[in-house]
Amino acid sequence: MSKIKMTTPLVEMDGDEMTRVIWQKIKEILLLPYIELNTEYYDLGLEKRDETDDQITIDSAEATKKYGVAVKCATITPNAQRVEEYKLKEMWKSPNGTIRAILDGTVFRAPIIVKGIEPLVSAWKKPIIIARHAYGDMYKNVEDKVAAGEKAELVVTGTDGAERRFLVHDFAGDDDKGGIIQGVHNTRKSIESFARCCFNYALDLKMDLWFATKDTISKKYHHTFKDIFEEIYEAEYDAKFKAAGLEYFYTLIDDAVARVMRSDGGYIWACMNYDGDVMSDMVATAFGSLGMMTSVLVSPTGAYEYEAAHGTVTRHYYKHLKGEETSTNSVATLFAWTGALNKRGELDGNAELCKFAQNLEKATIETIESGVMTGDLVMLSTLPGKKKVNTEEFLIEIGERLKKL
Repeated sequence: MSKIKMTTPLVEMDGDEMTRVIWQKIKEILLLPYIELNTEYYDLGLEKRDETDDQITIDSAEATKKYGVAVKCATITPNAQRVEEYKLKEMWKSPNGTIRAILDGTVFRAPIIVKGIEPLVSAWKKPIIIARHAYGDMYKNVEDKVAAGEKAELVVTGTDGAERRFLVHDFAGDDDKGGIIQGVHNTRKSIESFARCCFNYALDLKMDLWFATKDTISKKYHHTFKDIFEEIYEAEYDAKFKAAGLEYFYTLIDDAVARVMRSDGGYIWACMNYDGDVMSDMVATAFGSLGMMTSVLVSPTGAYEYEAAHGTVTRHYYKHLKGEETSTNSVATLFAWTGALNKRGELDGNAELCKFAQNLEKATIETIESGVMTGDLVMLSTLPGKKKVNTEEFLIEIGERLKKL
């Protein structure tokens, strides 16, 4: 069988620990036998990021701008323990955060739904896609510890040099033991990009769009998000949404949470950065597993970066290093590859590549629904006659079904 050719490279971002092991196995077992894989490779493993002073992360994001489609493996964001473990030069920032900032993108996360794994929220019947603003807020914060007797102020310097000062808190007084402060920001340009990405993605998927903030408390910061969404919707998308039979809906974040729990799903829920970070994990877990959650970063210029929504599965990696058997769920990582290959095929007019990506997703779902799955899914599945397989066996089983397709 002749292999499927790729005309334009895909940006490939390798990662860390168990997901790095799975990454290579997916390529060996499921991709390279069928595709002349054309990628521009970047090793975002923690050692290489440390070696290059994180320049490789910036380079990979710039390459994504150039080629339009990337696929990323899960990576470690180091804490103090990781700095010591890997003997790092410094505590490098989150690669995801760096890439998101450069692409000015919005993260869309959607659950992979299969028969036999029932959502913990019984009302949910259709996917809930979380759209997470991927810039600013606490992820670009400036923070400090403040001693008793000190005073914290917010200072804005105008273009004419004049200052506007706002008291954050005066840590004075006999009973004051000091405290902590944090300064966050966002930009109108990034919020506008976020809004347009959400509206466009909703039209592409033909799904209603919800947006929620806490504008009743944050009357300038959060309220500006609300206002920008409303302005852009009214000026650019109202007619398009009505023609498509879609609804744009705004409410407070606490009301949105209550509505989500009562709904049957089937919409995109747009969230500010922190809300999206937390709610995407909640939705993934309630639908079954973080290992069954897709994630795509969409930039306002039309670049796409696909990845799994979970981390590097450290516990399984340590078992793997000892030579012990693992049964690690590779579905989200696999769907990162299929999402990227399908998008590359769409942009290049390569129908054969698109069909392959769709068949690989179908083979994966068929494998699970036949009762063959990794350990985490065995614990969740209600299917009779379930069979637990190890990490590599699961990919081989998918490969056998892929051959038939």
